[in-house]
Amino acid sequence: MLNFEKKGDGKETLVLLHGFMENISIWSDLEKHLSKDFTLLKIDLPGHGQSDILAEVHTMEMMAEEVKKVLDHQNLNTIHLLGHSMGGYVSLAFAEKFPGYLKSLTLFFSTYFPDDAEKKEQRIKSYRIIKDAFAHYARVGVPNLFNPNERDVLEGKIETALEVALSTNNLGALACVKGMVERTDKKHILETLEAKILVLAGKHDNAVKTDITINNLPDRTNIKSYVLDCGHNGHWEKPSICAEIINTELLHHLPKKLLL
Repeated sequence: MLNFEKKGDGKETLVLLHGFMENISIWSDLEKHLSKDFTLLKIDLPGHGQSDILAEVHTMEMMAEEVKKVLDHQNLNTIHLLGHSMGGYVSLAFAEKFPGYLKSLTLFFSTYFPDDAEKKEQRIKSYRIIKDAFAHYARVGVPNLFNPNERDVLEGKIETALEVALSTNNLGALACVKGMVERTDKKHILETLEAKILVLAGKHDNAVKTDITINNLPDRTNIKSYVLDCGHNGHWEKPSICAEIINTELLHHLPKKLLL
């Protein structure tokens, strides 16, 4: 079973799925600001953190099934699901397979679109360097995921993100990259899912095409989106604002003031 950590005793369960080259430790800044009405269930996805590599290719569907096993182990059948980046892709696969479990689905600096041809080619070209020079791959890539206009302010967060990335098993990372290449378009999930859908995006996100993601959202009353002045890592760059939006939208609390 996947490694997980449970925290709190709130009446609503919020499941947090991290992104590529991350683990459950990434939520520490965000969780300080999340409502006590949430019980947090943080899960290490396959090949990341303390979770084992399960296959040569970790498809999003396979990882979603592993998340479901954790929920079954915890006797959970109603949750709020939030996924950062790759965790968002896994969340969409979960929503497709097990929609009845979801009270809400939050795409946290993620997208429902598959990789375009250029992105797929980039990922495929990265296979060898991930396998043979992973530290270099992480050191080059991680800083680019943050707002380039605030690199000096975010230096400590960038170092933390890099430490987390370097702790990832390179073969686990490779299995997930291969799985991300195989992702399919999941827009139909947003068009049909009855649960609340929340999308948080970054104005300076170099990993996700924010404009395309936001502008193509279905026009449905259960979908709400926010674009923040940050890069790909809202949990590190804007944790208090992200948490306030999550608390407000998922728990229907009245916001004090949202400064985006």
